[in-house]
Amino acid sequence: MGQSSSQGARMTSLVHVIVVGAGCRGEIYSQYASVHPERVKVVGVADPRKFARTKLQQQHKIADENIFEDWSSMAEREKFADAVLICTPDRLHKEPAVAFAKKGYHVLLEKPMATTPKDCKAIVEACTQNGVMLSVGHVLRYDPVIHKIKELIDAGVIGDVIHIQHFEPVGFYHFAHSFVRGNWRNEAKSSFSLLAKSCHDIDLIHHWAGGRRCVKVSSFGSVSHFGKVNKPADAGNRCLDCSIEKDCPYSACKIYLDRVKQGHTGWPVSVICPSSFPDIESVTEALRTGPYGRCVYECDNDVCSNQVVNMEFEGGLTAAFSMVAFTEEICERKTTIYGSKGELTYGNHEIRVFDFLTQRSEKHTTRSDVPQGFGMTGHGGADYHLMDAFISAVANNDPSLIRSGPEETLLSHLLVFEAERSRVESRVVYCGETDQS
Repeated sequence: MGQSSSQGARMTSLVHVIVVGAGCRGEIYSQYASVHPERVKVVGVADPRKFARTKLQQQHKIADENIFEDWSSMAEREKFADAVLICTPDRLHKEPAVAFAKKGYHVLLEKPMATTPKDCKAIVEACTQNGVMLSVGHVLRYDPVIHKIKELIDAGVIGDVIHIQHFEPVGFYHFAHSFVRGNWRNEAKSSFSLLAKSCHDIDLIHHWAGGRRCVKVSSFGSVSHFGKVNKPADAGNRCLDCSIEKDCPYSACKIYLDRVKQGHTGWPVSVICPSSFPDIESVTEALRTGPYGRCVYECDNDVCSNQVVNMEFEGGLTAAFSMVAFTEEICERKTTIYGSKGELTYGNHEIRVFDFLTQRSEKHTTRSDVPQGFGMTGHGGADYHLMDAFISAVANNDPSLIRSGPEETLLSHLLVFEAERSRVESRVVYCGETDQS
């Protein structure tokens, strides 16, 4: 089993954590305790869904008295762990984050921090005032290959960074699952898609810009294709009852039922059966009665399916980001960074640097060292490395091990809000021109 750089030899004590929100992300992060039981113990869980909290209780042998239906009851208890993993829905991040910070818990908070600038600032303020560490779940910061990009930039291999071009292909069925039928489909119920899906990417651009402040931003985007106007004439309201379902690439039968028939019960199938293990019967029932069985042209989705963001940073550095739903690849990001001495390209988990002087290319790879068999290989192994860094930071009281701490993460979130304001108001936004609330 490989040992990550953040773990090192300084690990000194068993870290006790509690989990608020036992859904997909809460379960994945808490699996770190199964990988390293000598380092972490999950001692409590709060979730309104009985199936979800019971599943986590059984996985980690949590005592009955530490199982809660709501996080507020858990927060009322005298502090009984070192840290909390907050993985509630986006709009339910701020209150538990502030409450547990005030109780003295170190906080790992799933991204986005919150859905308004005011709430993001309140979280940072609560953690700072109470002397607790905050790690935001920007897992891409912990992808060893993407982290290598930052190391190469800082080492000057491409000279001064002049322009960053970054692209996120969301994936045609991923977008239909999460942003048309799923939890992030409607801004009033969750958040806008640039925040929910791509705050990762704006954070990376901000990170690669090396501390330079973004001075102005423009953005354009829209809801494309997924609407009643594009519904085929003979299509039904649900895929199970649709006469042309077999000709639709967004068919819920293809996305969910076909996967279960092939023995696949992980994401996205696992998401649609919140109260039972996914099998043919439970998935069929979910498609018959739940949101994931609806026709993609008959949903209440209102978040952008394609968006571009253009940024100008201090010193003239420019950056362009594109997010597109309609792609073959699923979240396989591509980046090109243009410098005064060379060009760096990233794609398919590989980095290539072209040197202008020698006119030669060099490839760079890294080792992930993620233990297999525990479901923590997501995001290129970054799920594991994020938890590894956070637990090491808590155990050693060393916030420098956290790559997505409070202040820089707040700045990148505020940039996301500025970009969305530009899109909504159809104008160039000068960053910091008004106090965001």
